[in-house]
Amino acid sequence: MRDDDRGGRPDAAVVRDALGVGIAVGLSGFAFGVTSAGGGLTVWQTCALSLLVFTGASQFALVGALAAGGNPFTAAAGAFFLGVRNAFYGLRLSQLLALPRAVRPFAAQWVIDETTAVSLAQRDRRGARIGFAVTGLSLYVLWNLTTLLGALGAEAIGDTDAWGLDAAGPAVFLALLAPMLKSTTERVAAALAVLLGLGLLPVLPGGVPVLVAALAAPLALWAEGRRQGRARGEAEEGRR
Repeated sequence: MRDDDRGGRPDAAVVRDALGVGIAVGLSGFAFGVTSAGGGLTVWQTCALSLLVFTGASQFALVGALAAGGNPFTAAAGAFFLGVRNAFYGLRLSQLLALPRAVRPFAAQWVIDETTAVSLAQRDRRGARIGFAVTGLSLYVLWNLTTLLGALGAEAIGDTDAWGLDAAGPAVFLALLAPMLKSTTERVAAALAVLLGLGLLPVLPGGVPVLVAALAAPLALWAEGRRQGRARGEAEEGRR
């Protein structure tokens, strides 16, 4: 069956987009390697984090807290709670991808922001599986490779803020997410999340503003429910 016949995108287009995300975000591993090594972790500790944890936000939160002199247990707890969102991604992807049971434990390692966004952007299960696999593989390989290079060349690379490498991952993810915000409620939730995240960034510890920003979704849904309730009430009143 051709891609057009099944209603999905051509496989080549899915692979191209997935590789674009994997390569662009994978370059952020440089920034993590430099940040981790600069924060006092060894090259092997830095590489182990990327190999075993493989969720950039949690990794940056952990090494950032350690570099600031935070307690290791507190830093690990903050990174853990920041990574909890991946469990919710897994619940959605398990239905979408419907992978064999033997594959699921290995696929769980790749359940992150980018693979979820690419998978959900596809129109059918085949496209979602291809997008998930290609994004996960390319990003995992490149992230770990650039983590190693960044950790080894931390002194030569210098300040990652000057290079802008730390902004590559979030920028790509936002560019991928933006076209998916189609309804007014989704746009309001996204705008509210940005305001909460940026507004609380100067006053809360690293990673916490992201968790607070997650409250934007239920708040937007609550407001939309109230709006629809008032509209129904006005409509019923008009019929009387």
